[in-house]
Amino acid sequence: MIMVTGANGRLASLTLQELADRKVPALGGSRTPADGQRHLDFDAPTSLDLTGVSTLVLVSAGYAEDDQVIARHRALLDAAVRDGVAHVVYTSLTGTGDHLGFALAHRATEDLVKASGLGWTILRNGLYAELFGALLTWTPDVLESPFGDGALSAVARADLAAAAAIVASHPTAHVDKSYDLVGDPITAGDIAERLDVTHRAIGLTEYRARLLADDALLPFQPPMLASIATSVRHGFLSNSSPDLVELLDRPLTDALAVATDTAAAMRPGAR
Repeated sequence: MIMVTGANGRLASLTLQELADRKVPALGGSRTPADGQRHLDFDAPTSLDLTGVSTLVLVSAGYAEDDQVIARHRALLDAAVRDGVAHVVYTSLTGTGDHLGFALAHRATEDLVKASGLGWTILRNGLYAELFGALLTWTPDVLESPFGDGALSAVARADLAAAAAIVASHPTAHVDKSYDLVGDPITAGDIAERLDVTHRAIGLTEYRARLLADDALLPFQPPMLASIATSVRHGFLSNSSPDLVELLDRPLTDALAVATDTAAAMRPGAR
């Protein structure tokens, strides 16, 4: 049986849907399980139950500080070893993402996965096209961003879910392999051009000030988002790799279209 963690999250739910579409039996695990899912609370290690699971798709529990994220992942991997899981598929971060504020937790988890004694596959996911579009702002008919002319090798979340489902369905074909899963580079200017609006690049000082003034953000999020901005702006996330196309064996979803649709939906007055 395949289990996908974080089952109610966007990437995990899409992965479960991909598996269902492929007629591959799979189970979702979640802190707040829906019908048919198993309760899985990374913060309560003694409650973790992976009995009957042969392949574990570990979707990063990255919405926290590094120490908490790594502790969560370690607890789940310990449970996987104890309960006889054969293979773990970990959704990590693209190889050029080491400049990002959340890279350390991913790299530490990769080390834990490789040291676990389990069969493993690392999916080094690029940043979502949906995220890139969502990080743009409107004022009111000008599209603003901290990205300058920098490009991001963005990838549609659905393509990453499909890749995870493919690997989880046939894990023995992907043992001890790491894949860098990125799309074609796109810029904020490309999105603005598609929307027929002007793109205004704001400086990193102004961007950080806006982040720090946003009471909705948790303390670890402003530096995380600022690290994305400077990495894109200065050309550290425009890498290329054939891995995703080769895994999917089809053309990639148009990341620029996905990012543009996301940005358009946030435009004032959009329905």
